[in-house]
Order: sequence, then structure tokens, then C-alpha cells
Amino acid sequence: MAGVQIFGIEGIGEIGRSDDLATLIVEAAVATGTPLHNGDVVVVTQKIVSKAEGAMVDVDPADPLSHKPIVERESVRILRRRGDLIISETRHGFVCANAGIDLSNVARGTAALLPEDPDRSARRIRNGIRGKAGITTAVIVSDTFGRPWRRGVTDVAIGSAGIHAVLDLRGTEDAYGRELQVTEVAVVDELAGAAELVMGKATGVPVAVVRGVDPSWFSEAGGVLTDIVRSPADDLFR
Repeated sequence: MAGVQIFGIEGIGEIGRSDDLATLIVEAAVATGTPLHNGDVVVVTQKIVSKAEGAMVDVDPADPLSHKPIVERESVRILRRRGDLIISETRHGFVCANAGIDLSNVARGTAALLPEDPDRSARRIRNGIRGKAGITTAVIVSDTFGRPWRRGVTDVAIGSAGIHAVLDLRGTEDAYGRELQVTEVAVVDELAGAAELVMGKATGVPVAVVRGVDPSWFSEAGGVLTDIVRSPADDLFR
């Protein structure tokens, strides 16, 4: 029966600035008895990428709103304010709460910014895994986002490497033989959401592996910032 396996990589530990994430991931996978394979998709949380890249800022631990000036600084446009909540657009083109700045799972008195270029971050980790283990994987950098018309949050991809960000099914046929006209599937978002099921929000598991993904999904070209983020000219809601 066709299917995929999803499992978390434990034992990575606390991440500091300039830590080699690829080496830590490869070594932790081996130590836990689940070494990486060719064709795996490695999903890495934004938080450890930001920590390793030094995308961290100091905030006042006694002031729960001390990060708001940083939100303003990291935003290229404010779309909506409601109470303490700011919905803004980041320089990456993401529309999200508080410019993606996060106070969870970081030391008190600090906040995590989004990586400067999450696709580049994913490429760096992917290349590092290939150099360390001699295998070819895809890498997704994931983060938790809300959705404008649905309650709750889910993990989505903010960066990717080695995999099609969007699977274009236009021109193929559905189960009834009808040609699909508009169907494009954001497979990296689906994989990020699936991986979050084994990583959780407070379990200390910042990396997961999705194994058994269709090989046709893999690609050396593209990424989230180029292939998923909708340009303002094509966006009906901005």
C-alpha cells in the first residue's frame, strides 16, 4: 500500500548562533536509529533556523508589548490592527501576525525574527546534509501561521529547497476524465503541516522527516518565495 512515514528527530538540543544545523540533524538522526535516506524531506522549524542564523533580538521581559516596535520595523506594510494584534506584510511577502516575530520557545527576554531568506536557509541545510551524509534530500523551513477565514493555526512552508513548492496539475485529468484548469497544490505547505503533527509546539522536536514522497515532486529549481508567495498584482485581497 502506498503511503508516507513521518517521524521526528529527537536529541538535537538547544541551538545557538552559528550552529551547523545540517550536521546536528544528520548526527541526531543516526543517534536515534533513524538515519536520513535519499529522497527524504527534512522539515526544520523556523525557530532553530533563526537561532542558528542569529535572527534574534532582545526585548523587555517585563513588558509584554516591548516587541511591538520590532514588529513595525520588520513590516513593509500594516494591513490591520485590532487591540495588540498587528497583521502585517513582511519583506518576504508573507502576510501574518506580528511580522512573524515569535516569543515562544526562546529564552526569556528575546524574540525570534524570521530568517532573512528562508529559501536560502533551506538550501544551506540541504547542501550541508549532502556534504555530511552524502545523500540528497529536500528541505523545508516551516513556521506556524493563522488563516484569514479559519480558526486555529497550522504549519506552512516559509522556505524550501530541492522540491517543487507548488505541484501544477493544470492540464491533467481528474478521476472522471475532466481536464483540470486551475489546480495547483502547495505540496510544501502540506508536508510542513504533516510534519508538525510529530513535532508539536512544546515537545522539543524541531525537525521531522517525511519519507516516501513521490520522487516526481523533487526539483533543483524554485522555492517558497518565488513560487508560492502571490504577488500583489495577483492578490484579490490586498
